[in-house]
Amino acid sequence: MVAKSSTAANMSAAKAKMREKKMRNQPVSVQHPSSSHGESRAENGGGQSDARPSSQRQRAAPNRSGWIRGHQRDGGGYAREMPKYITGGSFARARAAEVNAMLKAVTKTAASSHLFQGLPKHMRRRAMSHNTKRLPRRLRDLANRMREKSLQAGPKKKKEPAKNKSRKARRRHGNLLLEFNRRQRKNIWLETHIWHAKRFHMVKKWGYCLGDRPTYKCYRPCYRAMSSHCLLQDLSYYCCIELKGEEDKLLAALSQLTCKEAGPTFAAAMCLSGARQGSVTVYKAGQYPTQPLGPVTYLWRPPTAGLTHRQLWIWAHPTLKQDLLPELQSVCQCSEAVVPPVQPEVSCAEADPGIQAEPKSDSKLKPGAKRKKSCKDAAEPPAKKILGDGTRLPGTPVTWKSSSTGIVINDLTMEIVRYRLIGPQSHSVLTETLEAATVCDAGRTELESPSLWWPQHCKDQSNMTLHQQQTDVFNILKGVCSTGEVPPGTVLGLTVDDPRLNLPKTKVKAVPRVSQLQEADEEKMRELMLRGVPQPCCQSSLWEQSVRNSVTDNKMSEQELNRMKSEMLVPGSRLSPTPPQGRVPILLVHQPGKQVGNEMSCWGAGWELLLPKGWGMAFWIPLVYREVRVAGLHMSLKHSQNKAAPHFPHDYPDCPAGARFQEEQEAEFLDKFRRRPPAKRTNYIKHGCLAPFRCPWQQLAEEWELLMMEGGAEGKGEGQTQSSTKTHVETEEATPQQHRAVANPPIRFNVLRNRKSLRLLSGWCRPTTSKGQRQWRGAPPPPLSRAAVTSFHSAHRMSLVWVRLTLLSKGKPETHAMVCVPTAEDLKLFGKKQASSGPQERPHKDHFKCRMKRKKKGLKEAAPSLLSSDDGEGKAPDAPAASDSIASKDPQSASDLILGLWPDPLPSVTSHCTRVTLGWVTQGDFSLSVGCGEALGFVSVTGLLDTLVNQPVEHRGTLLLRNPTSLHYRFVKLNIDV
Repeated sequence: MVAKSSTAANMSAAKAKMREKKMRNQPVSVQHPSSSHGESRAENGGGQSDARPSSQRQRAAPNRSGWIRGHQRDGGGYAREMPKYITGGSFARARAAEVNAMLKAVTKTAASSHLFQGLPKHMRRRAMSHNTKRLPRRLRDLANRMREKSLQAGPKKKKEPAKNKSRKARRRHGNLLLEFNRRQRKNIWLETHIWHAKRFHMVKKWGYCLGDRPTYKCYRPCYRAMSSHCLLQDLSYYCCIELKGEEDKLLAALSQLTCKEAGPTFAAAMCLSGARQGSVTVYKAGQYPTQPLGPVTYLWRPPTAGLTHRQLWIWAHPTLKQDLLPELQSVCQCSEAVVPPVQPEVSCAEADPGIQAEPKSDSKLKPGAKRKKSCKDAAEPPAKKILGDGTRLPGTPVTWKSSSTGIVINDLTMEIVRYRLIGPQSHSVLTETLEAATVCDAGRTELESPSLWWPQHCKDQSNMTLHQQQTDVFNILKGVCSTGEVPPGTVLGLTVDDPRLNLPKTKVKAVPRVSQLQEADEEKMRELMLRGVPQPCCQSSLWEQSVRNSVTDNKMSEQELNRMKSEMLVPGSRLSPTPPQGRVPILLVHQPGKQVGNEMSCWGAGWELLLPKGWGMAFWIPLVYREVRVAGLHMSLKHSQNKAAPHFPHDYPDCPAGARFQEEQEAEFLDKFRRRPPAKRTNYIKHGCLAPFRCPWQQLAEEWELLMMEGGAEGKGEGQTQSSTKTHVETEEATPQQHRAVANPPIRFNVLRNRKSLRLLSGWCRPTTSKGQRQWRGAPPPPLSRAAVTSFHSAHRMSLVWVRLTLLSKGKPETHAMVCVPTAEDLKLFGKKQASSGPQERPHKDHFKCRMKRKKKGLKEAAPSLLSSDDGEGKAPDAPAASDSIASKDPQSASDLILGLWPDPLPSVTSHCTRVTLGWVTQGDFSLSVGCGEALGFVSVTGLLDTLVNQPVEHRGTLLLRNPTSLHYRFVKLNIDV
């Protein structure tokens, strides 16, 4: 029976294909019969419906698709009865269409242009193509005429197929360079792109091509490098915005973007002197504490005696630049764009005078000599490597000035190379790789190459004195044991020799040289660790644009450097004297490690190396040869996670860039979820997870504000415990709280960044009997009471707070895990057994699954009726489709419903489960630094205050955490690190 049914199915498919082939060239009004009532409609001209009653149509023979060959029992699908009436106009139009179709089929020539191909196969001969006498007599005249016509037209020029160049041709330097330049017009490449592309999984983000993670397994080795040696990252994709102007006007403009309550601002004394690098969260002008833009780091140029003109560099993430740059132009009143000068086109003869001097003696070339490539087409792009932003159009302005304030804003994106070294031995790697620049003979070098900057710099004795002081400080760094011993944010300016000159033959691990220091150096080292680098030593020639351009344009090529090395008498020795173009100004900026919390202080500290563009690979390879680990974007996220610091833009939900990232992340997770088979997907509805791919922060903050108005979550939690069975039959209708929230205009949520309030909240979260807690520094916080909570809540409504959650038992937290409030029974269980794994959430019922099954069943039942009817003639124009009638019964259509996911709008996120929800996790993993699972995320300030007041003192700060794919709650300890 199974074989018989499969054979019948195959035959029906073949008949359908045959009918489709017959109907291919037919007009719309001509219909071949597929059933008895279909024939009556065709005979009527295709415009009228069947006149038989519905009972007779139901008793009709089963539908047949297509034309049936031979005699059939029931007449082969043709109608046995004549129609009762016909419409004259429709009948005449249908017959006219058939006559036209018949004439068209008769007069149409064969598909091929050759006559002999229109003959039957048994009459065809191969010789017919060139000998017309082989054709039948009735076709010879026509064949001769066609042959003469083709001869008069002449030979047809065949289009040459696009021939791909061979690999050898494609790998030539000139072709490779042009290809790389073409590929950089859409996404910006870093100078280390090709090195990363051979070793990393590359991703396109924020308009750049960046390395995400290595192709080999190195998660634990990278962590060990950050903890004990050095990890290297290329952060050149960070955008640098330069501000120039009077100091008081710059500070007045920038003060509108910051607030002292959130921490040090652009006017911090240590940072304003240029001796430290600072960091601050910027807001829209005058909008603190709402509408933040994101975090930035800034660096002031050390002031010059007697001058009030200052220079400031602001480093921002690429997603933050599109929001920050217009705000800076607004507060600085820099609306006048300065059009960059058009670069004159240089011909090949002007670019290389040697080409014009050579005589044109192509015929006298020596055997084996290569012919020099000539510049025939001036429109071709110059074979020059793109340095900087290749996606920017030539006329795009990068400078804006203000005639009223005198402030000038320059966009230095991709103009400065930025490398980050993380780990306790980062300073050792730098001291092994770099050597201070040697002093050259200014007179002789200036005559040889007057365009170099270093000979001019050496003429001033004060510059040489400063260079010697910087060299002494740099040499002292060799004796420092760990990078974390240096004051955070320390800045050191220096000029170094080309690091390619002292490149080792093999990879050598850099180690500190503590035993080589003398007593005088030890005293200087202690002074360096206490007070940092002296302010004069923070100056660098890297601040000057003319110096940066000179260093970039006069860089020695690899070919020239290798030629000079090959001429050395002792192979492998250092070039002496140093080439005059081999001096590079740099800036070394110390990056602080973990500065919050009580554990692992200064972990993750390191240095940042700032270089002029064009020198990226010249410094990258020597650093790699010191056995550093190279990481990408993924390890940057893990570095922030181990430091318990928010990572931008992942952990800034109240910023525009953070909101865009959350939308992109939700689309990515949802696309990955849809790619899995329905039977292999996690049913998040049954797990009680409303939003597994995003965090509805706005809804969470609004619902907690409503809960506080109704008396807090204590009564809510009791009601949930008593009616836990009702939560499993919760429908998708909006809650009353949502209706009340819609009535009033919503207030945008924000993240609490007030330092004083964070210290107070952190003190309230600490229990009196917590192990591993340091004593409270300074005055103890006021006791936690209802009055203090009310006062705190009135000052920080609709706020979220950044928290760190440590699992008290086994488990690994995941992204978007729920942070919940434990009930009194849960805390009693935790008090009896500290190693308790936690309570369980009962499985929820999926009401949408039954609805989707009913909808699917209805569509299947409606499908045969839709297939039996003709495409457009047999159905009335105003008759509704079966799928539309089914979809109209449910509020959500089939396209909106996804099996296992809640549709929008979401029900109450706080009271959906048996435990009240406080917030969600944005980063979660097993922490190698702590040895247990750790999670970072946000909780509602209102909900946290209500929870702390209702909890016992010994269990204060104990919460529950549940992953989206699990029903198991885990006990966690909450910490607010300030």
